[in-house]
Amino acid sequence: MTSRRRRVATWALLVGVLLAACGGDDDAGSPTTTSTSTATAGGSDSGEGNGLPPVTGPFAEGRTPIPGFGEIEVRIVEGPDGEPIVLCVLVAETPAQRQRGLMEVTDLGGYDGMLFRFPDDSDGGFWMKDTVLPLSIAYLDADGAVVSTADMDPCPPGTARCPSYPADGPYRMALEVEQGDLAPLALEQDSTARLEPTGPCPPLTPSD
Repeated sequence: MTSRRRRVATWALLVGVLLAACGGDDDAGSPTTTSTSTATAGGSDSGEGNGLPPVTGPFAEGRTPIPGFGEIEVRIVEGPDGEPIVLCVLVAETPAQRQRGLMEVTDLGGYDGMLFRFPDDSDGGFWMKDTVLPLSIAYLDADGAVVSTADMDPCPPGTARCPSYPADGPYRMALEVEQGDLAPLALEQDSTARLEPTGPCPPLTPSD
């Protein structure tokens, strides 16, 4: 009787190990991040139900926050004409925020884009599943220097698999802006410009 119990326990252990090894196979090969969140800044769709915990701020006046995301000021140094450029962007720092990104967002609500931050170097590609806005992305290393850039077009509904836009090398941050907006920021391939997160955003004024 004891021997039979041992055999049953052994089989149960083997089955448990096999099931654990299969977990997550459906996601194997998928991009590690998406490009955006089920929130519409400035619209009647406030983003409720996007599954992200609320972020309490601080938020500067003049912009429409997207629920579940914070904001941060970034400075681009060695930009056009050598003058620094200051931006206020949404920030995605947690795995859930990075996974949601700007999906279904139709208006950035006064923000200049979204900055994705990673605790370590990453090499996963971004895709445009459920993303409405055409975007440009700049992959940045730990020092804020450009690794590579790409223009990303919305993935049509019903597409079996949306294309991925990988970086040319490891990156620590990624900045998404509306398509075509990287050039005025000098964040282009082989650019000497660097992006530096600097702190809280200032209020948005009419002149901005």
